[in-house]
Amino acid sequence: MEPMFTPALHRQRHQFVIDFVKRKKPKKVLDLGCCECVLLKQLKFHREIELLVGLDIDGVQVKKKMHGLAPISTDYLQPSYDQLRIELYQGSVTEKDARLRGFDLVTSIELIEHLTLADVELFSEVVFGYLTPEAVIVSTPNSDFNPFLPGLVGFRHIDHKFEWTRTEFKSWAMKVCLQYGYEVELTGVGQAPPGQQERVGFCSQIGVFHRLGGKERYNMFDEDAEDVFSYTLLYSIIYPSLHDNNILRRVLMCEVVYWADKLKRRWTAEETGERDDTDDLCQAEGEGGECFRASERHVDTEEAQTACGAEMKTLVDQEEEDGELFWRRGQPDSDKWRRCVSVPLAVLWCCCPKVSVLSGSVSNLRLLLMDEPGVKLSQDGSAMLLNHQEQDLDDDESDDDEHRADLEDSGYADARQCPPLAEPEEDWEANV
Repeated sequence: MEPMFTPALHRQRHQFVIDFVKRKKPKKVLDLGCCECVLLKQLKFHREIELLVGLDIDGVQVKKKMHGLAPISTDYLQPSYDQLRIELYQGSVTEKDARLRGFDLVTSIELIEHLTLADVELFSEVVFGYLTPEAVIVSTPNSDFNPFLPGLVGFRHIDHKFEWTRTEFKSWAMKVCLQYGYEVELTGVGQAPPGQQERVGFCSQIGVFHRLGGKERYNMFDEDAEDVFSYTLLYSIIYPSLHDNNILRRVLMCEVVYWADKLKRRWTAEETGERDDTDDLCQAEGEGGECFRASERHVDTEEAQTACGAEMKTLVDQEEEDGELFWRRGQPDSDKWRRCVSVPLAVLWCCCPKVSVLSGSVSNLRLLLMDEPGVKLSQDGSAMLLNHQEQDLDDDESDDDEHRADLEDSGYADARQCPPLAEPEEDWEANV
């Protein structure tokens, strides 16, 4: 019957909920009868939601689909400040559980018709009388529309215990409002054929309930509520968020290293007269070249003499602070110098909006970088030190030589020369 509608009727029901979420921006959403988690998978992308919960009596079906709610790679690579926790429970909508009380929105999409009329009364008591959400969306088939569904005999689904007319649905909705302190708006999805809409209504009728009195009324009943825990938790996941200090530091470090390297490359290109692609990069990212031109007045180089092995003995009056060597007077006998590009943190902070947002201030940025073992700061902590390009290349070549020597010693180099074992070709037709 659903090909009668475009989009399909189940998509229209889900879109109705999504549109409501966009308008009202609830923070805590509960989907009753979540089953295959289709609606939850769509709602998880609306990050105004902080807690997204699904409940279904069929735990086996939920377990088959629950991993589709896990964070995807971009959630880890580009975490936001939004916080999202997803929980899935196994249990009956006719039983109470204190963990699901006080939600902003509860949805019941094509659920109540699977209950007996006695269980519908329990459903009303649990959802409206105990859970007391601010808003409830209930959809159910409209039996007035059934004559327009070709080939339909009896109910629309073998498991339906009843299918209400518009009058019956309205009567139940008004009773709920009177008994539990709600108001309701009756609407639906699935338009009737031309000229028949007023006579038969929507294919799926929907009641949107709003609690009278708002949060004050919930708090009034909160003290009398029972602390019952009837449901079994099947799945719980917390999405990565910048509210997690470890994630915040990781993202900040990635941004700092990325932009500091761009500033260094720009300065190096200006010094050598070579063209660098950072101008194009800045324009593509909306930063513009102005930040780099401003940084040219601040970014400079400083000579940080280092030595290793026996050369350490030739250094005069050296002082070690925070693992970095600073030279007060005297010079090493060796001609080996390590040139560093000094990138002022103030320049870095103003050039990259994301760094400024994540750190909050230059002083906070300095404090965060001081604890990072992979970052070298100047003596006064005002600038980030990066190895000059030529030194980086020399170090890379040295590392490559050492790596090749390690491979030869381990015997892995000989093993690489052996031809790989032939793998059997996969029979695609057998797997269709």
